[in-house]
Amino acid sequence: MVHALVNISDKANRVLNIVKAKYSLKDKSQAIEKLAQEYEELLLEKPFRPEFVAEVQRIRKGPFRKIVSLDDLLETA
Repeated sequence: MVHALVNISDKANRVLNIVKAKYSLKDKSQAIEKLAQEYEELLLEKPFRPEFVAEVQRIRKGPFRKIVSLDDLLETA
């Protein structure tokens, strides 16, 4: 666990108190943790859905043909 001494504005302090009360948290450090979790869910990249991963894996398996020249490509089109 990391310990930090932070300076926050009065407004940020009120927001932390509201979060603390809303979620029945013990202290402001838990409120900060809750805000960080919410931020992570909203803004950071979400993992791919299992259906998408399965579809990509299916596509990667093939069927593929080796094309050496542009003529080979035009013949298959």
